[in-house]
Amino acid sequence: MRRLIALALPGGPGFVEELRRAWDDGDAVLPIDLRLAPPARARLLKSLRPARLIGPDHAATELGGSQPVEEGDALVMATSGTTGEPKGVVLTHDAVAASARATSLRLGVDAGRDAWWACLPLSHIGGLSVVTRSLLGDVRCEVVAGFSEEGAVRALSHGATLTSLVPTALRRLDPGVGAGFRRIVLGGQAPPAALPSNVVATYGMTETGSGLVYGGYAIEGAAVRLVGGEVHVRGPMLFRCYRDGRDPKDSEGWFATGDAGALLGDGRLVVHGRLGDMIISGGENIWPAAVEAVMTGHPALSDVAVAGVADLEWGERVVAYVVLASGDRVLGDPERGRLLAELRELVAAEIASYAAPREIVIVDAIPRTALGKVRRDRLALLRPETLGG
Repeated sequence: MRRLIALALPGGPGFVEELRRAWDDGDAVLPIDLRLAPPARARLLKSLRPARLIGPDHAATELGGSQPVEEGDALVMATSGTTGEPKGVVLTHDAVAASARATSLRLGVDAGRDAWWACLPLSHIGGLSVVTRSLLGDVRCEVVAGFSEEGAVRALSHGATLTSLVPTALRRLDPGVGAGFRRIVLGGQAPPAALPSNVVATYGMTETGSGLVYGGYAIEGAAVRLVGGEVHVRGPMLFRCYRDGRDPKDSEGWFATGDAGALLGDGRLVVHGRLGDMIISGGENIWPAAVEAVMTGHPALSDVAVAGVADLEWGERVVAYVVLASGDRVLGDPERGRLLAELRELVAAEIASYAAPREIVIVDAIPRTALGKVRRDRLALLRPETLGG
């Protein structure tokens, strides 16, 4: 009987060793996010029912009430939980291999000259896929417990040529350091409007086994279509089912992502964001990710998120939650007024005046998942200063 092995280990050679051991034994692996509070970890283990837990000291704990996995299952990945409690996504060895082959082909990976630097959380598919890609392609890979610019410099000195980052990390990386990588794969959240030439933005999710759209175009073997404005995807890298046995793919293998998008004349996919994230203000459809991408370039901001709030006149009004680069939480009325006016001008010039924020909210930090996705459900819980416009 094939078992599910939970790995509560930091990123590093020890994690890779335990992953290899589980796969050699025919078992599947569930990576555990070490940042989870004990109650959240307990709920995750109860929900996904692994047979064994490997802790940071590599000691194994047998768990009761386990549920076996099927022959050929490689991974059970917990979703990021942006819409509630995480689900377990079951990926087979065939799906992992298909993703590794297609993404490596798109990136032109050469085992003789390339090396990966894996610095994203391994409890998320965007981080773990770097490791599995390197294992299956026999490409050297340095796996570390987290991102830092110092770590990037060190990785480059060790010969790293490839890495995967989220936009938050990319913004913290000196451009000169970033340029040292032959290719940076960017995912996890909407990319900024302008990208360095060596950065490729990807689109994917846990259910797709990592990114399956690179630079707007599907990787080999993957297909994308729109149904009523919703992005549907298909390909051998997609998940088998959820841990509870549910398989939401249709009879032809298409998976409805819940994301809204558009296909341009040349076949390039543009993703607007989650269907439920759209703001309707004065009858106009506004996508938060597009507005955020524009405002991210303002030098006074270190982070920004956008959401809609109920408004008697407009139905919804656009609100920008901002973290000031200076670290301040309070600005005088003139400075706050200028900031709001500048943000509105930026958005009006790049998108439309109706998409410009009518209010700014100054906060200490934007609530995000481990891969940088905005937790829009938590923005309304913040108790900030606001300025209407």
